[in-house]
Amino acid sequence: MTTETNAASNMNVTRLNENLARVEELSQRLIHAMTQKKMTNPSLSGPSQDLYANALTAYWQEWFQNPAKVMEHQLEYWSKSVRHYLEAQQALASGRLRAPDDPGPADRRFSNPLWDSHPYFNFIKQQYLINSEAIEQAVSDIDDMDPTEKRRLKYFARQIVDMMAPTNFLSTNPDALEKAIETEGESLVQGMENLIRDLEANDGELVVRLADEEAFKIGENIATAEGEVIFRNRMMEVIQYAPTTDKVKQTPIVLFPPWINKFYILDLKEKNSFIRWLVGQGYTLFVVSWVNPDETYADVGLDTYIEEGFLTAIDLVKSITGEERINAIGYCIAGTTLALTLSLMKKRGDNSIKSATFFTTLTDFRDQGEFTPFLQNDFIDGIEEEVNRTGLLRSFIMARTFSFLRSNDLIYGPAIKSYMMGETPPAFDLLYWNGDGANLPARMAVQYLRRLCQDNAFCEDGVEFLGETLHISDVDLPLCAVSCETDHIAAWRDCYRGMSKTGSRQRTFILSESGHIAGIVNPPSKKKYGHYVNDDLTGTADEWFDGATYHEGSWWPVWESWISKRAGKWVEARTPGDSQHPPLCPAPGTYVKVKARQAEQ
Repeated sequence: MTTETNAASNMNVTRLNENLARVEELSQRLIHAMTQKKMTNPSLSGPSQDLYANALTAYWQEWFQNPAKVMEHQLEYWSKSVRHYLEAQQALASGRLRAPDDPGPADRRFSNPLWDSHPYFNFIKQQYLINSEAIEQAVSDIDDMDPTEKRRLKYFARQIVDMMAPTNFLSTNPDALEKAIETEGESLVQGMENLIRDLEANDGELVVRLADEEAFKIGENIATAEGEVIFRNRMMEVIQYAPTTDKVKQTPIVLFPPWINKFYILDLKEKNSFIRWLVGQGYTLFVVSWVNPDETYADVGLDTYIEEGFLTAIDLVKSITGEERINAIGYCIAGTTLALTLSLMKKRGDNSIKSATFFTTLTDFRDQGEFTPFLQNDFIDGIEEEVNRTGLLRSFIMARTFSFLRSNDLIYGPAIKSYMMGETPPAFDLLYWNGDGANLPARMAVQYLRRLCQDNAFCEDGVEFLGETLHISDVDLPLCAVSCETDHIAAWRDCYRGMSKTGSRQRTFILSESGHIAGIVNPPSKKKYGHYVNDDLTGTADEWFDGATYHEGSWWPVWESWISKRAGKWVEARTPGDSQHPPLCPAPGTYVKVKARQAEQ
């Protein structure tokens, strides 16, 4: 029996050594993949060194002005560290190979029982948490610092703390070590393969793949609602969806999705497709599918999106349906641009839009929220240099920025599973869509970041586009805004504030539970997230919320009740296109299938 056990053990060690050798062999491919990385402005990878220099100066000033407070916190840190070390030594000296009775505070990154039961891992975990607390306390202690700079310092200190978590390193991650032993090193080989694949797929840039890309085909198992592309220009394809009811509402709807991501977030699958649901309620629906630009679009600005996108699509819908007025929806940045378009139309005396709906839309950027770290001059200067050199803001730069707002969930967690544990990313349609980003034209990106985000010009003195000075107060038609309670991209209070600055006398605000995507893609059939409504929009956002009524279930039917009052009578269903605009190809069209990497080439 002993001989057989030893033989099996020797076989396991042999197999483990073979797999570790394979990892060494793969390192050459890894090095080659990393050398393919394109040059990126280094200022996009971190803040100006001035931020840390100012923080150090402020910290020393605090030391001289209030040494007792600083020393108190230093002594507290030293005391915790020494006591922690002493407890570990005492446990070893007593012959008890176990963690202390108090395993330390809970943290979901440390869910493996070994973090609490094993003395080695528990010591590392507790010391990491002590160090993290000390760093955050040191930042908090700094008083003599510009509030915006301190907010940035807190953010980047948190990033450093998260990056240095022991879970991010193989030698201090019990999950990864256990998996390596269980698989005789095969997990490490597969992890290296996953890492190399991601680097090769992104020209040397490390973009962690969040979903199994082989599991989804656009137009086959996602984005499958029936319709036809009935118009195409250099900026967009316009899809008219096929009716599923005998009668439809007279007033058609045109939906403008954001061009940072693809429109099919609203048509992932049949059971949660907003597009299918809206068509099923009896509406003639047109959806814009934006081009994924390459460097030839460098001179395209927001004015181009307005003129060749929004205004062109509005005229197209009117022409095909024969209606003089239509309803419009804008999502995220497309909602911001829809507001600009409505202001321009007001200046021109064009009343083609009967009502406008905004999904998670910012128009007032006075409070930059979680994006504050990235909307200061050092980063924006770096972006401007980058886009002037390349002609576009590459998709991975934006994806990386958004991901670092939730780094443990969107970077480190997936990287650990893929690269350390050798797991295949899940077949998750939402994460697939999240990774299917698009580039931004150089001029448009700078206009948006400088004039709208930094200057807040649309809500302050006005912003110049297409020969007119546009202002949020020009938007005076019936409006409905839908925001999401835990949205970290377009904070709902900021969305509410922008809505309150419009000139409209007919305003409706709906607050959905959940975040930027899940709060919007929330079909009635799931009964997952509820929503808040309040007809009184005269107060602040907090006052609105205090007086709001909570309702279980999706906001979709509430909004549909609102839009139906502005949709006219029932008429015969319309088939896609007309004699002047025959179908060009089936939905979801061709532009949506162009990947960011293809567009950059």
